[in-house]
Amino acid sequence: MNPRLAHWKAFKDLDPTLKAQLESASDQELQDAFYTDLEFGTAGMRGLLGAGPNRLNRYTIRKANLAFARYLVKHTDAVKQGVAIAYDNRHMSKEFAVESANVLAMHNIPAYVFTSLRPTPELSFAVRYLKCAGGIVITASHNPKEYNGYKVYDEEGCQLIPELIDQVITEIKAIPDELAITVALTPTQEKLIHWIDLEVDEPYLKAVLGIQLRPNQDKSKVSFVFSPQHGTANLPVRDSLGRAGYHVIPVLSQCDPDPDFSNTKTPNPEEKAAYEAAIALAKEHQATAVLSTDPDADRLGVAVRHHGDYVLLTGNQTGSILIEYWLSTKQSFGQLPKHPVIFNTVVTSDLGEKVAKVYGVETEKTLTGFKFIGDKIKTYQANGQKHFVFGYEESYGYLFEPFVRDKDAIQACLILAEAITYYDSLGKTLVDVLNGLYARHGFHREEQVSLTLKGEEGNRRIKAILNHFRTSSIEAFAGIGVKVKEDYLTLKRSEGKSVKPLDFPPSDVIKYFLEDGSWIAIRPSGTEPKCKFYFCVVADSKAAVDAKFEALKAAVATHTQ
Repeated sequence: MNPRLAHWKAFKDLDPTLKAQLESASDQELQDAFYTDLEFGTAGMRGLLGAGPNRLNRYTIRKANLAFARYLVKHTDAVKQGVAIAYDNRHMSKEFAVESANVLAMHNIPAYVFTSLRPTPELSFAVRYLKCAGGIVITASHNPKEYNGYKVYDEEGCQLIPELIDQVITEIKAIPDELAITVALTPTQEKLIHWIDLEVDEPYLKAVLGIQLRPNQDKSKVSFVFSPQHGTANLPVRDSLGRAGYHVIPVLSQCDPDPDFSNTKTPNPEEKAAYEAAIALAKEHQATAVLSTDPDADRLGVAVRHHGDYVLLTGNQTGSILIEYWLSTKQSFGQLPKHPVIFNTVVTSDLGEKVAKVYGVETEKTLTGFKFIGDKIKTYQANGQKHFVFGYEESYGYLFEPFVRDKDAIQACLILAEAITYYDSLGKTLVDVLNGLYARHGFHREEQVSLTLKGEEGNRRIKAILNHFRTSSIEAFAGIGVKVKEDYLTLKRSEGKSVKPLDFPPSDVIKYFLEDGSWIAIRPSGTEPKCKFYFCVVADSKAAVDAKFEALKAAVATHTQ
């Protein structure tokens, strides 16, 4: 028997629910739960709920928080400043938030905990507003109901970047046994836990409402169906849009904070099935658009009515449209700063960069993970060399104003509603706007294809696939030559015989730039058992771009067998 499994089974004070899970688990389930520890990925620590060191439970949460507390005591003034804590609607979210607060209080660190579920971007805001030394949010974002997660933030309200996470990981590795961590507070330490709600809610909503560019435009001809997918966006989105004067029709069956996501096929706005109930309601009311956030309200998806049907837009498409609206409006109002810059990631479409260039706005790319965008904002605010005007990821995350340092679906809902209203007044839908961008910059098709490979064996396969692409000399995909290969783990950019260094933190990502302007990127998911393939395909017509995508997808698939 695995020694750690034996240790867990012999632990006399083990949580009864976890004990029962151990007794009923299959051999394969036990192998997957005990073969390794949960790790920090692109968005913190995320995993299946259950017993074992490779699962999220009160013991692994305690271990992570003990490490974070030790890190904070060594490197910050957290004992004076405290830590803000938020959580979503998932199973054990509030319990894990309380565990987190207790562990911090044991180290004499004040905790400011929301009384009920709140969006991830509001946690980022709370860290900054309360002048905390850091933040914690308990969420698994858009993952299925069996998951939960744990993310940590710095004093800027930005998720910890790798060099800081590495220091937390060092502390984690110094804790040999998560079951040996006892939580006991003195009366004085108990008083370090503070409960917060409206004192942060109202300033956050005021800041969100303050980002509007056209607050006084006529909103009487548009309406929006909205679904929070049982998550945290229900009240803040309905409140902010309502205060701004928009007509919002909620999908009431998906508004309650249900940890089982009972009334949605998936809580992930990247998937078509997430919109079924909302689109049915939109058809009933002839709504202008459907807005759908993920459970922790950092991602936003949209379906817009176009010629009588509802068209789903991807994160890349929505990002490009938002750039067009945001920058063109700011330029016309004289609100673009000197040396403006937008940020996106190495797996985000090139279309947004082409749109930004029209308005004289530079684009800088980061690795995947909004923490890198937040860190860029901090750097340029400090040195004044460039001024942030927008940040986004292909994975449906957008940020307009940096009083939050994470992607913010509350901000995005408000500005997307504003853009839809503006273009509606011109007789256009967002699909019309997108087609206009294609006419100007060429047809783009961006797709992500994921290969799900679970467990220890799946993890080995994912590593083998990345190693194949890393070590193979692939000269073409579907007959289109490879012009440049970038490997963000070895930090090498190869073009022919020329090899140059890349200026990024190391990350397990490989990207091929093709001779026709298309590109392909491969990376393992940081939060799910998946190998992800990203395509940005360009051509001079929709038919051509669709055919080219299918050919490239098939060509890449031959390398994963």
